Amino acid sequence: MNDSPADSNAKNGKNSGHGNLTLWILAGIVLALIVAFIVPDLAAKLAIGGEIFLNLLKMIVVPLVITSVMSGIIGLGDIRKLGKPGAAAIGYYVTTTLMAVIVGIIVVNVIHPGAGMADTDQVKAAMAQGAPEPKDASRPDSVGGLLHGLVMLLFTDNLLKSALDVQLLPLIIFSIIFAAILTMHGSKSEVLVKVIHQVNDALMDFVLLLMKIAPLGIFCLVASRFGEANADGTLMTELKSVGKYMTAVLSGLAIHGFITLPLILWLFTRRNPYRFIVQMSKALLTALSTASSSATLPVTIESAIDEARISPKSVEFVTPLGATINMDGTALYEAVAAIFIAQAFGIQLELTDQIVVAITATLAAIGAAGIPEAGLVTMIIVLKAVDLPIEGIALILSVDWLLDRFRTTINVLGDAIGAAVVEKALPAEINA
Repeated sequence: MNDSPADSNAKNGKNSGHGNLTLWILAGIVLALIVAFIVPDLAAKLAIGGEIFLNLLKMIVVPLVITSVMSGIIGLGDIRKLGKPGAAAIGYYVTTTLMAVIVGIIVVNVIHPGAGMADTDQVKAAMAQGAPEPKDASRPDSVGGLLHGLVMLLFTDNLLKSALDVQLLPLIIFSIIFAAILTMHGSKSEVLVKVIHQVNDALMDFVLLLMKIAPLGIFCLVASRFGEANADGTLMTELKSVGKYMTAVLSGLAIHGFITLPLILWLFTRRNPYRFIVQMSKALLTALSTASSSATLPVTIESAIDEARISPKSVEFVTPLGATINMDGTALYEAVAAIFIAQAFGIQLELTDQIVVAITATLAAIGAAGIPEAGLVTMIIVLKAVDLPIEGIALILSVDWLLDRFRTTINVLGDAIGAAVVEKALPAEINA
């Protein structure tokens, strides 16, 4: 099979002139925060610009996932070579997610953010308010139900409907199988293979075009969200009321993002992990701004190939799947939140209970992709696993939107590092 055009782009350093873009994006975020705090009413009105940018990113997710996965599989040549990198990817996802949960549990036990809150007005108000109920009662409310839903999510009876609903897992499964068949057709499928590569390359050029307006779009996204919270007069109050909880979550995410994941990258690839983080900075800043791994996926693929110089074969296979099921930050967040709620209500969790939290949060994060309002529903599952009061969710909802941005950033970093690690599992002739 011929090399993907994206492969040639990476080798030629096609985007080497885009180094200043990261600085422009960072400047957009800083300026957005300044505007949100000085003129919050004006900042809140910038939402339309952010929505347009976010929708442009989401618009190309489905076709990009299909063509990138197909390009990655086709690039492997002999489909029998898929076994080793496939096993490496799944092993990486499960291991890093579990490690993130363990980090979160250690941090929340050290900081103990819920200590002394049992008799506060905040906890009493949460009890009175109750937990927000999921709208669809048929959705799973147990780990078993979650696993069943995840397995069923792999398969669809209507591929077009899955594309319409942006359900990526069945699209990925179809793309893997279809591309595998093409690799066995040899010269008979050369024309179709060439079309797939060309479409994938064109979509990556579309991503590059979007990145030219990224600083403006990200400015609007951040300014409008923070401006709205500041205009309501709730931002500082919310930050103060759950400050220790936010400290625990952010500390856990920082440890996982700057110590655990970099250590894994260095051990398996001997790459400088902090230089790698800089190379992925466009994707990470986009994730911080959009709070969506799926919406960030086009930028993740572009940065991983052209900036971090990871093999397109690995990136195109690993990152679309990772954006769907590799949720390190989400798993860590849910473990910290569950134990914080227990502490706030004065409930002592034994070691066995915390082990249950770890396992449940890991499975819930992996299975969250198939559930609407995923954060709320999976948090309920974790709380129910150790009989914690569901009403405790009310304690953390006020800052969930903000923490979501940071945990998404860690999710995206984990996807990129996964692509670099799995690259080492590819046969030498594939990466040549």
